[in-house]
Amino acid sequence: MQQSELLELKQNLRVVVTAGASGIGKTIAETFSKTGSKVLVCDISEQAVKEFNEANSGVAVLADISDVHQMETFFDEARKRLGGLDVLVNNAGIAGPTALIEDIDPNDWEKTISVNLNGLFYCMKYALPMLKQAKGGSIINIASSAAMMGYPLRSPYSATKWAMIGLTKTIAMEAGSFNIRVNAICPGSVNGPRIEQVIKNDAKTRGIDPEKIRQTYLNQVSLHTFIDAHDIANIALFLASPYGKNISGQTIGVDGHTESLSNPINL
Repeated sequence: MQQSELLELKQNLRVVVTAGASGIGKTIAETFSKTGSKVLVCDISEQAVKEFNEANSGVAVLADISDVHQMETFFDEARKRLGGLDVLVNNAGIAGPTALIEDIDPNDWEKTISVNLNGLFYCMKYALPMLKQAKGGSIINIASSAAMMGYPLRSPYSATKWAMIGLTKTIAMEAGSFNIRVNAICPGSVNGPRIEQVIKNDAKTRGIDPEKIRQTYLNQVSLHTFIDAHDIANIALFLASPYGKNISGQTIGVDGHTESLSNPINL
């Protein structure tokens, strides 16, 4: 299905996207906006918020999802600006440290948990009453192919993404009787600055050429390619549309089929 066809799926949704002022989140927010949906995003980057508001019809506000008080305030703002909520896209997350577990600074571990897992909890906690009030809706959690297998040198990240899948399935069960669907999209490596930084960090930790890391990543994918942010945005739009009305509690890979994350390069 082409992107132009997907854009006709659903109109006039009230949508929140976390970390939506740049990267994958921005593409998701812009894709929903093109349907006529009202979109509110939060982001921790002041510069990204400024640039988003200058270039888009949606609205971005500055907020840190790892701060429960800021998230309570943000969802109050969403209620005022959007008049309710139909779709929550939990996109915010950080890569965390790249190291063997015995070499990870506990502060880096805690930071990864705080953003990737606690932030997810806060957002669902404050969004669900609004979705129930709307008599249904969709929560879309952006996880990772690391949510389905081990990921050497990235244990904090992988742990949070596995936890995201557990929360996705559990909240799908809790919210199903309220006509609320909860799903997780698991991207592989996405073209853009973030994967470039991951490759750089992995190469530095192993002491080898980044291009060798890049080729290894590509070789771990059946289609031998990285994906684009639009691939993720289109699936999110599909899940929020009537075409996704009976899809809930699912983990959907958008990754060209990741065969393994166990890097064959010696640690």
